[in-house]
Amino acid sequence: MPDLDTRQVTSAPWAMEMKAVSVEDPGRLIQALSGAIVGCGGWVLSRGATESGMVNIFFEFERQKCVDIYGELIGMGLVLSQSGHILLTELCQCTLNQPRDCSKDLASIDLEVQTYSVEMREDSRVPKALEKRGAVR
Repeated sequence: MPDLDTRQVTSAPWAMEMKAVSVEDPGRLIQALSGAIVGCGGWVLSRGATESGMVNIFFEFERQKCVDIYGELIGMGLVLSQSGHILLTELCQCTLNQPRDCSKDLASIDLEVQTYSVEMREDSRVPKALEKRGAVR
């Protein structure tokens, strides 16, 4: 029987699903997100985009990198859902305040990003909430 990697066993509580929106082109967003995740020490396990502009990216990272990952997602202009912000905030607080060393434990994020291209913005399909938040230029 093969040995179990304890990091995989302990990572289950931090398997997160979240949604976001972006005004970035789907192809460029996939490349930029992948580069940012790898640059923070993470691993992109799968990525892709649909014709409707939905980007899906599934990645893992060591918990010690959670603040870096969170910062990169926001810095790239992603507008995370409220639950996405809450999940990442909880992960960062738990990681920083954990009495035992959990920094090598893994976390994973299954991220779904709805993109809105220039053409879609001109067709007024962009939600008004994005325009009000200043996410649309």
